[in-house]
Amino acid sequence: MVIPPPDRAARIITFLKPYLLKMHFSNKFVTAQVIHTPTATVACSASSQEKLLRPSMESTRDVSAAAKIGKLLGERLLVQGIPAVSIHLKREQKYHGKVRAVIDSVRESGVKLL
Repeated sequence: MVIPPPDRAARIITFLKPYLLKMHFSNKFVTAQVIHTPTATVACSASSQEKLLRPSMESTRDVSAAAKIGKLLGERLLVQGIPAVSIHLKREQKYHGKVRAVIDSVRESGVKLL
C-alpha cells in the first residue's frame, strides 16, 4: 500500500517555491540573480552593468549600488509573481556590507526570504 504525501494548503505551497538568490560582487559591478533550481534557469536578475541604471548611480560597485540592485531585483520578483526566495551565500560571504545591502533591500521591497 502506497501512502500519499500529506496535502498542504495553497498558501504554504506558494511560499515553498524553490527559488534561490545568488549574488556576485566584482571590483567594478554588483550582480544578483534568482535561479529556479528544478529547471536550472534564471528567473530574474539585476546588475549594475545595465545601461538604464548607470546614469542614476554614482558608483557601480559600492554599498549604495548594491542596495539599488536589491531594490530593483525585489520589484522585478514581485512583478513576476515570485513571493519568496531562499538565500545562497558563498563561504567567504558574510552578512555585512554589500551582501547585507542587497538582502535588506530585497526584504524591504516585499519579498519573503526563507
